[in-house]
Amino acid sequence: MTGPFRYTSPAPPKSATGEVADVYAQLATDFGIKDATTFVVLSASPPLLTATWALMRESLLAGRASRTGKELVAAGVSLANRCPFCATAHAVLLHATGDHGLAETVLRGDEPEDPGDSGLLAWGKDMTRPRPFPEDETAEYVGTALAFHFINRVVSSLLSERMLPCGLEKYRLVRRTAGRSLAATVRRDLRPGTSLPLLGTAGETPPWAADSPVGTAYGALLSAARQGAGLLSDEDAAFVRQSVADWDGVAPLPLNAPLPDRAERPGARLALLAARAPYRITDEDVAAWRVPAFTDHSLVHLIAFGAICAVERVETAVRTTAEERT
Repeated sequence: MTGPFRYTSPAPPKSATGEVADVYAQLATDFGIKDATTFVVLSASPPLLTATWALMRESLLAGRASRTGKELVAAGVSLANRCPFCATAHAVLLHATGDHGLAETVLRGDEPEDPGDSGLLAWGKDMTRPRPFPEDETAEYVGTALAFHFINRVVSSLLSERMLPCGLEKYRLVRRTAGRSLAATVRRDLRPGTSLPLLGTAGETPPWAADSPVGTAYGALLSAARQGAGLLSDEDAAFVRQSVADWDGVAPLPLNAPLPDRAERPGARLALLAARAPYRITDEDVAAWRVPAFTDHSLVHLIAFGAICAVERVETAVRTTAEERT
């Protein structure tokens, strides 16, 4: 493996056309990171790319809630999911907000001194806790958390752990400098809904999102990612769904947990790992499933299916917990 992509070979962003090119253009202006590999890796499936971008943009980047607060939630999710790439990225983005000490505290795994910051980070790690934000900011915070439950799994499955070439992100000065380069973009007020015209799929809006753009984007991602179930037999797709449904939505997969046999049920194994422990996916797991008929598009969709099963399980746990407290 060379470069950031473990198992796919995305087309160069400069050759992109249509909605893929439109997403890359919005990424550059609204996110401040041109050709972000987190999204380039999804470019083999435009519906997945547009829906993932829309959910992240409408929840994390746009809206009224504190960007620092939402970055803390996203960092908590990424730490809980053992995604060092994303955890470092959120530390850089916290530097971009000007919260330099907080950025390094979170990345070290330490507890923020401010109780509000601590509460948001803890909620990102375990979303069954009481919500530490106002009711009218629920769509943004829940949308941000669920977006990164999905993105973490895609990143851990399909990208290397290095956020920057040669692992330069391990240096505090590099992280702080990278953050400063994004400061102007991070502090911009973005108009909600701008990403929605790009969507290629549509789905049901969840109750917690009301009629917000976040809900539209979330429904689109559900619809696009569920399509990956078609790469499995009905039996294996049902097995993955049930296995994830039996999970509590929080605890990591135990190292001794039984997995489908790599030789006999490679697709079910790969999808279940993407859902529960994407950092444990090996070259052998991918090679066992990826026969010549399966393209980059196929692999991205299978990983997305596992990832969205996990997202739906987390969303159910969050919704159930909220209903029990009312």
